[in-house]
Amino acid sequence: MDNSGNPQDVAVPPVEGVAGGGTSYGWNDGDTHDLNHLKWPIDPTEIPTRDLVHVWCMPSTANVGSQEMPRHFEPINLLAARNERESVQLAIRPKVSWGGSGVAGTVQVQCSDLCSPSGDRLIVGKSLLLRRVVPILGVPDALVPLNLPVGQINLFPGETSTLWISVDVPSAQPPGQYEGEILITAIKTDAGSPAQSLNKVEKHQLYKELKGCLDIVDPIDGTPLDEVVERLKSTTISLRRILLSPSFSEFSSENESADVMEEDAISSLSLRLKLNLTVWEFVLPETPSLPAVFGVSDTVIEDRFGVKHGTDEWYEALDKHFKWLLQYRISPYFCKWADGMRVLTYTCPWPADHPKSDEYFSDPRLAAYAVPYKQVVSGSDAGKDFLQKQVEILRTKNHWRKAYLYLWDEPLNLEQYDSLRNMASDIRAYAPDARILTTYYCGPNDAPLAPTPFEAFVKVPCFLRPHNQIYCTSEWVLGNREDLVKDITAELQPENGEEWWTYVCMGPADPHPNWHLGMRGTQHRAVMWRVWKEGGTGFLYWGANCYEKATVASAEIKFRHGLPPGDGVLYYPGEAFSTNEPVASLRLERILSGLQDIEYLRLYASRYGRDEATALLDRMGVYFGPERYTHEHMPIDAMRGQIFNSCR
Repeated sequence: MDNSGNPQDVAVPPVEGVAGGGTSYGWNDGDTHDLNHLKWPIDPTEIPTRDLVHVWCMPSTANVGSQEMPRHFEPINLLAARNERESVQLAIRPKVSWGGSGVAGTVQVQCSDLCSPSGDRLIVGKSLLLRRVVPILGVPDALVPLNLPVGQINLFPGETSTLWISVDVPSAQPPGQYEGEILITAIKTDAGSPAQSLNKVEKHQLYKELKGCLDIVDPIDGTPLDEVVERLKSTTISLRRILLSPSFSEFSSENESADVMEEDAISSLSLRLKLNLTVWEFVLPETPSLPAVFGVSDTVIEDRFGVKHGTDEWYEALDKHFKWLLQYRISPYFCKWADGMRVLTYTCPWPADHPKSDEYFSDPRLAAYAVPYKQVVSGSDAGKDFLQKQVEILRTKNHWRKAYLYLWDEPLNLEQYDSLRNMASDIRAYAPDARILTTYYCGPNDAPLAPTPFEAFVKVPCFLRPHNQIYCTSEWVLGNREDLVKDITAELQPENGEEWWTYVCMGPADPHPNWHLGMRGTQHRAVMWRVWKEGGTGFLYWGANCYEKATVASAEIKFRHGLPPGDGVLYYPGEAFSTNEPVASLRLERILSGLQDIEYLRLYASRYGRDEATALLDRMGVYFGPERYTHEHMPIDAMRGQIFNSCR
């Protein structure tokens, strides 16, 4: 599949390696036999939309590139538990061009609420969300919010544009059959003359964007030349994005302004897509069964958003990221690295005696939280006994069972392992029930614990005991040898509170499950299938926002050099896409789907046993091992359907 392409709307996002344009190869899609009756120039207010565009659905695991070819038009049928998000993609490709200025045409997308026969509803804009799929390095990945209940997207000649449709089902939603529809209507590029009818909110947003451009470039006296160049690049991108927005489409159109189509005319010409949703009685637990802890770089936030460490704006920025990430069933922790991979990790930026601490740690959506080993924001209480005071407060709380201390990332030699053991020993002297988490992929390389590297790796628990409780190992070490899992777990003492967690980062590489950009959608989702089958009780990911440093919020997004594309980046700064909210990646949505799959498997295991639930992955053709898992979506739906039929 060709995953290259351009954004589906107004402008290419500022991402390193993504080229602009609006032209495409292969404009003739070979399906022109039904277009002979059209009158030229084409007026979309007089022609059914189905004659102008192809529309079809794709599963959430598909990477729909700009050269994806049309498929059959069919209704959308989804199954979801309560407190679950289920997603699907809607692909749109122009058959002909009716627009101008390099745009094939504009379509209006309108969604209705999903309603049950008894009158229960899932509200559009609240439970039903639409986002544009925007390529990153030519691969579909960023999900940019679309206005609801009515939004517009521009289509480009010979290119497929994609929308991501998500349905969030509340925990208290009555089970049943829900129906709604999505109307897709081809409109004149300048239909509605948006610039003449901006509401107050839109005017304010436009004002903020223009003012932001001015703030970036003024003042520049005494500013280093390279920073001035970066500011000018960012301003140019922002201004181009504003000028190409629908608000100014009438000025860039080759056609004269036209009146807005009447509602009845839109309705009669629109292409209607049915959306059917079955909500069943199962409620996904509010607290995730599998603690999935994901790092968020506070330094990246400070640099890009211009917030100084410890200020009110800093706390506000971290709070925003924390709350936004909770919707993905992950437990965020903020982090920064020191020399030798010593790492400062903390879930709450406020100290334990602050009211915000209880608010964070008591949130039922949070499965685990990191306690910092030293003060996050320097102050009067920065002495050696700071951590002890924090732990003494936290140990009196019911949420203490969620706590862990992550002190060192991948120790390599005896000095680092000894430093880790000394730190842990000091902590457990006054908090014997504290849980220390360590990530590792090898034993100390200058003091082998066994004859071979893998045997030395397996012996790490014996070396760290009793100073460590959560042994978090790289999936890369196992390769395709799942049988080696038993060698790892045999060294652990679960009766003494020891746990085995896993993680992915640069490795493992393709074809193994991971979250790199460009991997298959099922490969992204399979990370959690692997966790289930191997029996890990938790999961860690090192960074969700670790792109290269920038000092302007809307600046070009660059992946870190030396890392596989997408490694350490699961969501993007919204300002790079003209929105103030973080922008999720497709990969982050697939992580959520994988975590939801674990809840389905846990439900099945509660009825039929864990072995049978694991066998179900194999029997339904979903996951056999790290190199053998489904490349198609159908087995996933089949497995979910089997659990639905067996457990409802």
